[in-house]
Amino acid sequence: MATTQDFIEFVVNQIDDVWQPLYKKMFGEYMVYVHRKPLLLVCDNTVYVKMLESLSAVLGEAEKGFPYQGAKEHYIVDVEDRELLYQVIEILEQEIPVPVKRSRSKKKS
Repeated sequence: MATTQDFIEFVVNQIDDVWQPLYKKMFGEYMVYVHRKPLLLVCDNTVYVKMLESLSAVLGEAEKGFPYQGAKEHYIVDVEDRELLYQVIEILEQEIPVPVKRSRSKKKS
């Protein structure tokens, strides 16, 4: 089951506009960006974050799962709990860098 449009919009609407949230479809599922940083992975109407040491204090007892086949285990975030969601975003926003766009090198003949 893929993530529904309604669910991804709900997730983004849970995040205050000050964080500049946006989402992009990737491989049939979604990545949610905050300040251009990829923080939340949304698969099958479930929100996942990497199991980072910095999150263990707030998500240590949270449910865990695998967002897709072959993935490492992730924390599952209850996005209906805005206070928790904001704690997770504040931690990740400081730890996750803005991705660097790589230039595509042209093959030489």
